[in-house]
Amino acid sequence: MSTTLKHSKSESSSDKVLHNTTSKSESSSDKVLHNESTTLIPGLPNHLAHLCLFRLHPALLYPVCSSWRRLIYSPSFPPFPSLYVLLSPRTSDEDSSNSLDEFFFFDPISSTWCPLPSPPSDPPLRLLHRHPSFISRNLPVQSLTVSGHLVLIAASTHHFFPALPRPLVFHPLSKQWFFGPSLPAPRRWCVAGSADGTVYVASGIGANYQPDVARSFEKWDLKKNSTEWRWEKLAELKDGRFSREAVEAVGFRDKLGMVNVKGHALKEGAVYDVVKDKWEKMPEGMLAGWNGPAASNEEDVMYVVDDEKGGLKKYDMENDCWQEMIESSERLKGAEQIAVGRGRLCAACGNGGRIAVVDVARPARGWFVHPPPDMEVVAVHILPRMNRQL
Repeated sequence: MSTTLKHSKSESSSDKVLHNTTSKSESSSDKVLHNESTTLIPGLPNHLAHLCLFRLHPALLYPVCSSWRRLIYSPSFPPFPSLYVLLSPRTSDEDSSNSLDEFFFFDPISSTWCPLPSPPSDPPLRLLHRHPSFISRNLPVQSLTVSGHLVLIAASTHHFFPALPRPLVFHPLSKQWFFGPSLPAPRRWCVAGSADGTVYVASGIGANYQPDVARSFEKWDLKKNSTEWRWEKLAELKDGRFSREAVEAVGFRDKLGMVNVKGHALKEGAVYDVVKDKWEKMPEGMLAGWNGPAASNEEDVMYVVDDEKGGLKKYDMENDCWQEMIESSERLKGAEQIAVGRGRLCAACGNGGRIAVVDVARPARGWFVHPPPDMEVVAVHILPRMNRQL
């Protein structure tokens, strides 16, 4: 197992996000209620102390005292970004199936893995991740980050039917799960992405392949009032070539970019203009360099990790080329999925055995976060931390 990389505690607040830590379990003895009468800074009323402490990064406040630790997890403190991870039990038995039924977030300040509240049990959630009939590959569970929410959009059941007739959504700040609108055609192995707070789903297959579903394209605007939620039909794909496997649609600058095959294999690319509701041919330079998992930072800068070499590149839209940031890195080799946010790129690597974290401002710097024992990483996302009681 790779050695975790160290870095200084004197870093600026923007550099401390998702900092390097060693995972450990949350102690129940730390769960004490916050006493509002506690004096945060001697000699100052708490409302003035808040103004002082809110200017500091939580990593500086956490080790000082228990009252400051409680403060940074309270609803009044600005939420810092954390890792939200879909986990699957690790098994060595190739004859057994494996479901994804664990949802955790990793708190980079306290270095703890914490389970999310249980999702709704009606209907029971059964997301198949591995099946003995597919020894050489894992079955995709497609999830997105949309306007501060974690959205589960598509997966398979043990009988290879679509597992999610409607999206399942988690909101970290309220710690609540809820369902989105029912999909016109529940599916798996589809195109899934987001732009400007809107979820986009295209192509895929249901219980069987259907040409009209394979060409379909729809959106759900999460920003609208829930009474107005519905799937809206959009301009269709020209064919069903994007229904062969799970496809990431990466939102950037009012567009969605996607390729229909992972890695270095020969592939076809497409770009959708979300303003004009129009499909475009993917620029040659973009397609040529899209050779691994991709993601964007605030829908502005798009990154791709070369899953064979472990290289990292960002896309230059004006010149239609990829700028190399890391030529090759053992840390990022085998990356299966990535998330980017707040100056960090996080990649699920090592067959789910670790999460590689890279500082995109200084790409030579990076470290690992390891999942809880006997678990493997299926997908990783960056979202605001949950409120907690310490």
